[in-house]
Amino acid sequence: MAGTDTSFGGLAERYASALFDLADSAKKLDVVADDLRALKGIIGESADLRRLLDSPIYSREQQTEAIQAILTKAGADDLTRRFALVTAENRRLFAFPAMIDAYLAELARRRGEVTAHVTAARALSEAEQTALAEALQKQVGGKINMDIKIDPSLLGGLVVRVGSRMIDSSIKNKLQRLKVAMKGVG
Repeated sequence: MAGTDTSFGGLAERYASALFDLADSAKKLDVVADDLRALKGIIGESADLRRLLDSPIYSREQQTEAIQAILTKAGADDLTRRFALVTAENRRLFAFPAMIDAYLAELARRRGEVTAHVTAARALSEAEQTALAEALQKQVGGKINMDIKIDPSLLGGLVVRVGSRMIDSSIKNKLQRLKVAMKGVG
C-alpha cells in the first residue's frame, strides 16, 4: 500500500490491508469503501468525534460504545462494523482516519484510479463536480476519484492536487501573487 504521511502509517496500512483482504474475500470492496467514505465524512464534520478518536483519556469501553453507535446510525455493513470495533478494542482508533485513507488508496490503486484532492471555497454542485471530473480525466487519463474539501478562506476558485501536481486557481492565491507583484513596483 502507498505510504502515509503519519508516524503511524505502517500501523494504518497493516489494518487497512487486513480489511482490504477481508472485503475482497467477502466480495464487499465497494460496500466497505462506501461505509468508510461515510465515516470519513462524519469524522471530518465532528470535532468531538475526532477528540474521542485521538484522546487516550477515553476508556476502551467509551470509544467502543461511541463507534458502535455511530456505525449503527450510519447503517454500516457488518464487516465494516466488526473492523471498527476491533480497532477500538485494540485502542487504535487514533489511526482510524489513516486506515480509511489507506484502504481507499489501495482500492483506487488496484483499479487504476487516480484521486484528485480538491479544495473549493464553497460546495460544488453535481454539475460542477461532473465537469471537473471530466476535465481532470482528460488531463490525467483514467478514472478520477475526487476527495473534496471546503475552505471558505480561498474566497473563490479551486485548489486541485493530483499526485505531485497542484493547480491553484483560488482567488486567495491570485491576491497573494498580486500583493507580491505590487511590492516590486515603486
